[in-house]
Amino acid sequence: MANMRRYYRPIAQTDPARPSGALTLAGGWCWFDSVEVLTRVGSEGLLPAADLPAEVRARLLAPRANIAGLGWDAPRLMGIVNCTPDSFSDGGLYGGASEAAAAARDMAAAGADILDIGGESTRPGATEVPVAEEIARTRPVIGALAGLGVPLSIDTRKAAVAQAALAGGAVLVNDVAALGFDGALAALVAGASAGLCLMHAQGTPETMQQDPVYGDVLLDVYDFLEARIAMAEAAGIARARILVDPGIGFGKTEVHNLALLRGLALLHGLGCPILLGASRKRFIGRIGGAEQADARGPGTLAVTLAAVAQGVQLHRVHDVGEVAQGLRLWRAITQVG
Repeated sequence: MANMRRYYRPIAQTDPARPSGALTLAGGWCWFDSVEVLTRVGSEGLLPAADLPAEVRARLLAPRANIAGLGWDAPRLMGIVNCTPDSFSDGGLYGGASEAAAAARDMAAAGADILDIGGESTRPGATEVPVAEEIARTRPVIGALAGLGVPLSIDTRKAAVAQAALAGGAVLVNDVAALGFDGALAALVAGASAGLCLMHAQGTPETMQQDPVYGDVLLDVYDFLEARIAMAEAAGIARARILVDPGIGFGKTEVHNLALLRGLALLHGLGCPILLGASRKRFIGRIGGAEQADARGPGTLAVTLAAVAQGVQLHRVHDVGEVAQGLRLWRAITQVG
């Protein structure tokens, strides 16, 4: 017998003609007055928001707690600083720590609210980087940026790398393995009182694009993240310190990516801010007709704005200035304060 659990996807709106009974989504800039009820056997259609189960309603409405010094009353941008020779878009772009730090400063000046420093490529087919090498790539950059006044995130799945970064001034651990790679990471984050981003991935970077299969990708990702939040809470990491990321491109086909992007608002039911990392991904190039990764800025902006319209709070991007400009226009047009 099919699992008949019901999932509730808020139909996010930003129109200024807001009905009197509409509810504010996650304390942010979107409102909703209906939800789509989803099950493993299909959609049950729309339900008035007033008829939501009390616990679901509470989680959808609750303003999200500040994480890494960031509030979620407006969309935020995370600048990508890849200190790697082989990342899919900008690997090898920065010749050393000083060049990477200079690029990060430019991102901060262009509007990045937080900077994500990574020393291990997670592109499809990438192999694991030794811990010492990953630390050697990231620690000098974090040290150079510690006084910048912009929060720093470490993009790693390894406890030792995270420990070095947190000691150097990072305040968020962005774990693409969602605590599934290094058993020591959860305790480290709990003890450090740092923020944590849990990302969904099917498989490892080496294997994730080898024919990924899902029953229902949106519901599967939701269930996975729900379970990993529970794992983090059991380790002493409060839900108020956790972000969730659907992992666009991590063990997903183009069809999977698009299904997740259409249904992103469902993830608000997890009670955490949502991070989206779709910048310059391959599906953007294929659909948008941009073979070169660094030519996918317009497509990235389109995906970002579609996610912002669903209330997604944090957007991990390469082209900070361009996306920041687009967000300013979007907010002016939709009258987001």
